[in-house]
Amino acid sequence: MTRRVTMVAILLLAVMPLFARAFDVHQLRQVAAKNNVTCILVFGDSSVDPGNNNYISTATKSNFPPYGKSFFNGRPTGRFSNGRLATDFIAEALGYGNIIRGFLDPQINKEDLLHGVSFASAGSGYDDLTANLSSVLPVSKQLEYFLHYKIHLRQLVGEEKAEEIIRNAIFLISMGTNDFLQNYGIEPIRSKQFTLEQYQNFLISCMFRDIKAMHHLGARRLVVVGVPPFGCMPLVKALKDASKCDESSNQLAFSFNSKIKEKLATIKKIFGIKYAYVDIYNTIQSAIHNPKRYGFTETSKGCCGSGVIEFGDTCKGLSTCADPTKYVFWDAVHPTQQMYKIIADDALETVTKNVIG
Repeated sequence: MTRRVTMVAILLLAVMPLFARAFDVHQLRQVAAKNNVTCILVFGDSSVDPGNNNYISTATKSNFPPYGKSFFNGRPTGRFSNGRLATDFIAEALGYGNIIRGFLDPQINKEDLLHGVSFASAGSGYDDLTANLSSVLPVSKQLEYFLHYKIHLRQLVGEEKAEEIIRNAIFLISMGTNDFLQNYGIEPIRSKQFTLEQYQNFLISCMFRDIKAMHHLGARRLVVVGVPPFGCMPLVKALKDASKCDESSNQLAFSFNSKIKEKLATIKKIFGIKYAYVDIYNTIQSAIHNPKRYGFTETSKGCCGSGVIEFGDTCKGLSTCADPTKYVFWDAVHPTQQMYKIIADDALETVTKNVIG
């Protein structure tokens, strides 16, 4: 009898988190519905690009194995990870389906348009030059596609309903990494024009320009994702010949995130919008410094190839680790699906508090 009671208790403890999570999602959807949240509209880089780059002429793609190894049916989609991105999990939590499609995806349908799409392009950044260097979509082009989206939406539901959907949508922005790592850190153009401090301020002015344009086009709920700890990326550590996270690179990311938060407070006063800042920096840092808490065993290298230098095309066709769920990084730059799920959960907390509720 005692053994049976013990076994029942163990089973209940194992199942309780599942019920708790389901209840949280149900509550989230109720709050979102009560506050008329309609959809998610995503702008940015590879952190939120579900495959738009598949349909443009660029070498910045990931629509080949082993990318997508953990996705439904194990197929590559153009997402720079082994599976889903944080925005996919956020959409699922809100009841909008289990993925966010790219606006350029030819399989996009009516339900996708009503529940939200991503205009993001891997390799892009706040600085239009960043996108141009990789022949991907700058934010200006992403906003142009958003205008096309509005036209499709009007055709589906009429002008009045379309404007209501846009007004109550969550506009999510996630970019900035490429501006520093692919642009300023490699190309001699911006580094000759600006000091690192000046370039950060320039990027903040670009962010303000983009948010101002979004507000003009109907944005009233805004989510801005900060940049990750650059110095903890396997590639950056390899380039810096560092065994641990490179502090100077992390300090740069921390500084830029501080400027983002400061500007968002000003933007709220100017435009009167609801906004949330997603602190991806500390979420990833927490996973790296407390891996057991999140179920990780490998935090220093990616799952693809050697795990220290490969990403994108250089990861193509390479062997991978046996269990990506134990890794923070999928390749030398991008997180795994498991890490993105953690990022999404943290993001939903701040988004619910500051934007939805």
